Amino acid sequence: MPAVVPLIETSLEGLTLVRRGKVRDVYAVGDALLIVATDRISAFDYVLGSGIPDKGKVLTQLSAFWFEHLRDVVPHHLLSTDADAYPEPAKRHADLLRGRSMLVRRTTPLPVECVARGYLSGSGWKEYRQTGRVCGIGLPEGLEQSARLPAPIFTPATKAESGHDENITEAQAGAIVGATRIAWLRDLTLTLYSRGAAHAESRGIIVADTKFEFGVSAGGALILIDEVLTPDSSRFWPQDQYGPGRPQPSFDKQFVRDYLETIGWNKRPPVPALPGDVVARTREKYLEAFRLITGCDLA
Repeated sequence: MPAVVPLIETSLEGLTLVRRGKVRDVYAVGDALLIVATDRISAFDYVLGSGIPDKGKVLTQLSAFWFEHLRDVVPHHLLSTDADAYPEPAKRHADLLRGRSMLVRRTTPLPVECVARGYLSGSGWKEYRQTGRVCGIGLPEGLEQSARLPAPIFTPATKAESGHDENITEAQAGAIVGATRIAWLRDLTLTLYSRGAAHAESRGIIVADTKFEFGVSAGGALILIDEVLTPDSSRFWPQDQYGPGRPQPSFDKQFVRDYLETIGWNKRPPVPALPGDVVARTREKYLEAFRLITGCDLA
């Protein structure tokens, strides 16, 4: 069986590139946007020198699953994932776009990320050790790394064009987007997280935390945008291996981060490439998460 070659970058003739992010290439298609998920992978704020084959398809198809699963909670920006039915000139690139692209409504993205945490990990664990709080929220004393929180918490963050996003308090987020709006976003974020985490847990995956992004449509409605509950935007842990007091095995790119920590990279350019076995194992983690959550194989 031939090796699957990762798609690192796109250049779609006849379409105007709006933005090239760490993973996604975004094009204008009339009044809509075409979001193409490549197989690029980033860690420690840098795009690495190796792609993960099929990663972009996992992100796209898993997001599409969640948009449908959560459609009764909040409207979303997804119009279509059927590349063969896209408007021209996007349709002429259907072979490349199939399975890894979304035609979406244009919105004005809100300048905060809406993060929900059900477990104490990552930057939340680091902050808790220093202050006993996470984004201004006081937590019980004596919690261990990876501990399940008494209840999920809302911990917004700023969006950084480069470098790390910065955790902020709900009040700080309210100063950016409005107190009434951030209260609504808090409740919506926690509802989406609880619904998504409950489904994932029924399939053997713990969603330790995740981030959602929202935008304002031309008509003024707040809608769910970007990606939803993917291994790139969430921490996915295998339920049957969970145990507090230590880092957890994961289905997300933590595996790549852990590898990079072992090679002594100083987290500055030049960025390293990943060895073949790390690429293969990371790809399988993404595919396994997709199969478990959706009950389907990747298209």
